[in-house]
Amino acid sequence: MNLQIALLLGQDGMTSGAIYALLALSIVLVFTVTRVLLVPQGEFVTFGALTLAALQAGQPARLAWLLLGLAAARLAQRLWAWQRGTAGEEAPLGWRDAAGPAYALALLLIGLKLPASPWPLAVQLAFTLALIVPLGPWLYDLCFRPIAAAHGLVLLIVSIAVHVVLVGLALLMFGAEGARTEPFSEDGLALGPLRLNAQTLWVLAATLALMLGLGLFFGRTLAGKALQATAVSRLGAQLMGISPAQAGRWSFGLAAGIGALSGALISPITTLYYDSGFLISLKGFVGAVVGGLVSYPLGALGALTVGLIEAYSTFWASAYKEVIVFTLILPVLLWRSLASGSHDEEHA
Repeated sequence: MNLQIALLLGQDGMTSGAIYALLALSIVLVFTVTRVLLVPQGEFVTFGALTLAALQAGQPARLAWLLLGLAAARLAQRLWAWQRGTAGEEAPLGWRDAAGPAYALALLLIGLKLPASPWPLAVQLAFTLALIVPLGPWLYDLCFRPIAAAHGLVLLIVSIAVHVVLVGLALLMFGAEGARTEPFSEDGLALGPLRLNAQTLWVLAATLALMLGLGLFFGRTLAGKALQATAVSRLGAQLMGISPAQAGRWSFGLAAGIGALSGALISPITTLYYDSGFLISLKGFVGAVVGGLVSYPLGALGALTVGLIEAYSTFWASAYKEVIVFTLILPVLLWRSLASGSHDEEHA
């Protein structure tokens, strides 16, 4: 391996690591706020990439059908809860309950009637995010909020079930063939012997901007501080008037948006398939475990390390790169198990 190869592998590792870092942040956010280990995080990535590819190919946005189905199911859930008197802290039925299906129907009509291939890239990205971001809070309302007080193992099993269902729906919506999207721009940047391609710069810039934006969101906004309070203590936050259900919706919405944006960023670099998301999110999970599923900086640093190790493993032992990456989790888990000792799960 010479210097140029080492630099190229480092570039690939930084690009992959940046995406894994975003997913690690999403996993940590959702877990600390809701205790849900978000296994379907990778599906948001593939939905973002494949929806953008479909728009650029002039195909209808089939994901809008899933959005409409979830909106209708959520409305039915609300009607059932109020009929039985089990709505709890939820607001009374009103126009907002009908706004979800109307929003989904509007996006469906736009996706079916207007060809998206002439749209500017920014509009295609905005439309993709508009389709995917609501999936997060609506999935939370349908699948996790009714069992929010359940044991963590139950939440994990439900999360795996949601992942399996979404993978099957992705196959139905997008087919078995993979897809790539057009790069955001063609120009690169030369740094001595290394030339950074334009999409790598987009990934790194978007990752830094998103992390900065999340830092400002958590530090400067009321919603961000509410999420932080819920992550520290769900019971304490509830006693201070913060709705755990609303915090859960916010965390799932942010996770869906980050996942969709991550998919759009890497789709010009690698071909993604309907089931590619699980492996990608699993590597983000390895980074999140390095941070103990509670630390955002350590999770991002761990994910970046995963990306670099994966890139250099491809050169030295490409057949075993996945084994090498996932073996990293074993010493981390052993160390954390010995350091923390045994304790009972917090019940809130």
